[in-house]
Amino acid sequence: MDIESHIQRKLRTPYDFEFLSSAIWERLHENISSTTLKRLWGYIDGAASPRWTTLSLLSQFLGYTDWEQYLTQLALRDGIESETFRSKGILAERLQKGEEIEVTWLPNRRCRFRCEGNRRFRVIVSEHAKLQVGDTFSAAAFFIGQPLFLDKVIPANSLSDVPISYIAGKRNGILSVKKL
Repeated sequence: MDIESHIQRKLRTPYDFEFLSSAIWERLHENISSTTLKRLWGYIDGAASPRWTTLSLLSQFLGYTDWEQYLTQLALRDGIESETFRSKGILAERLQKGEEIEVTWLPNRRCRFRCEGNRRFRVIVSEHAKLQVGDTFSAAAFFIGQPLFLDKVIPANSLSDVPISYIAGKRNGILSVKKL
């Protein structure tokens, strides 16, 4: 978010990542490819952990000496960690067994979930998401503009019944949710 504030634009399109790559080159005369930036922002799939040098270049772009100094300053910020919000969305407790909802998030993710009752859902359509058809999970709410937190995810093709957690729309929240 600091980068987006610094360049005064959200990173949502390929052009936005090209813009950031060019801005970094102009300021630092160092290259970070737009593809690397897309991976880092979760716009495309890629490496799970970015290189320290990439993070340090982004930190330098913000005016810090390196990644460690940025992390230190981030920890010292006197920011608010909690806040209330109002958002359109759907509460899971209001859905009846068999009802379906469709959720979208960046960059081009779309899933359809069927309520199994008691705040449990099954994935019945998955486009460009890590969730797969047949996965089941628990959720409390689906709010536009907020990340979607899925708990007790059981992958359909898993040999284990040990649940995992999943966050959809971690950076920008979900774009839409509608009852079908």
